[in-house]
Formats: sequence, structure tokens, C-alpha cells
Amino acid sequence: MITKQHIEDFQRDGVVVIRGAFTDWIDTMIAGVDRNMADPSQYASENAVTEGRFFDDYVNWTRIPEYERIVRESPAAQIAAEVMQSETAQFFHDHVLVKEPGTPKPTPWHQDGPYYFVEGEQTASFWIPLDPVRENSLRFIAGSHKWKHMVRPVSWADDSDFYDGDQEWTPVPDPDANPDDMKVLEWEMVPGDAVIFDFRTAHGARGNQSPNRRRALSLRWMGDDARYVERPGRTSPPFPGHEMTQGQKLREDWFPVIWPKA
Repeated sequence: MITKQHIEDFQRDGVVVIRGAFTDWIDTMIAGVDRNMADPSQYASENAVTEGRFFDDYVNWTRIPEYERIVRESPAAQIAAEVMQSETAQFFHDHVLVKEPGTPKPTPWHQDGPYYFVEGEQTASFWIPLDPVRENSLRFIAGSHKWKHMVRPVSWADDSDFYDGDQEWTPVPDPDANPDDMKVLEWEMVPGDAVIFDFRTAHGARGNQSPNRRRALSLRWMGDDARYVERPGRTSPPFPGHEMTQGQKLREDWFPVIWPKA
């Protein structure tokens, strides 16, 4: 399923689209998202929208059986290992994002990495739409995974700083205001397609002004070189009580190695 060109695109741009990788898994994903929305976790958020609905929730895979099946049995782990050029694929967490029709709130430009307590050059996040997407697809800044400094992490609800202190961050980018300075990649997608991107790749999305729902399931993976890193505050997800220390490989009882299969 994964070609040399897929790997080259991922390594160069920090993102690649894989067509039809999860066609056989869409019904399972939809059932899992339905169960998740009916029974949200403590981390669920409505993102302070005033029109429509923008729901997201994460770290549910151990209590949503459909998610666990996808993590353990779908081709996601093998695909992640191949595009990361890693011997292993260790699961980090799941994340569901649902923008209902008539929700103008955009997903702000950001990198996932600064919100996480993990760093490494071998990381892969899947974004798998469960509905056809066009103008409400995810958008990426090509090559941003190689920027010297990470993008300033902000709260999606009010754009406030996510951490206290004076860390050295790259300002939140606005590629639409500077189209000659940044190359934006986005794809029309159908259920079963997936985009895979490095935790450090800057991305965002427009609001959903279409008449259709935009449901997406994300799966986050780590490769051989991923290690725990201290952040200047509570990370997202926080994983309280993890007891890991700087430079440690993430504990496998919480974050299992799924590929190669046992």
C-alpha cells in the first residue's frame, strides 16, 4: 500500500495523502465516533463555538471498543512505521473531531508537537475523514516540520497562550496572508482516504459551511526515536500520573507498541 513516493513525499513535505487505506474500516470508525459522542470523556470540548458545533475528544481507545479494534487490527500501525521509516510503531492516542454543518469556526494553524510531551523525528498522525471533504479538508504548510522553532501553542477556545513563560516560539502562521512565502497542501478526500503528517507539520482547517457533517478520526503514532520531553505546563493530552522523565521512551504499558505485531 505504501510506495517509495509516499515515503519521499512524507519526508520532504511532512505530510502525504494515502487513498483508500481505511475503506474497510469506515463503518467501524463511524460506530466508534457515535459511541464516543453519546458518552464523551472528561476531555471532551465544544471549543467555545457560537454557531454550529465543533466537538472534539481524545484518549478514548481503551474504553471505545471500535477504536481499540482500529488501533490493533487496522493497517494504521504498519503504515505509520513505513512512512516514518521506523522499525516500530508505538500508539500515542486517538482524537475525534466533528464539525457540524454551519460551523464557521476554523481550526487554527498549529503544530501538534508543542502540545504533546513527546519529541522525535519519527512521528505520524493520521487524519481520516468519515465524510467527503472538499473546502473543509485539513490544510498543511509543506516543509514546516523542518522549521527551527515550533509554532506558539494556543488555546483553541480563546487564542490565549497554552503555556506560561517566555519560550522561543515561531508566531502562529497565516499562509493565506502570505501565499508567496508558504506552500499549502490540501486534498479533496472521501471516506477511506487518510492524510498522514509529522507531529511538527503546521496545519489548520476552515470552518464547515457545507450542508454536510465533517467527522474525522485521528490516530497518533510514535517511532523508534520518540522520547518523553518536559513541557512548561500541562500538556494536551495530560496523562496524569505517568511518572516518566526527560529522555525516556514512553512507557509501553500505557502506549503499546503495535507494530511489529507480537
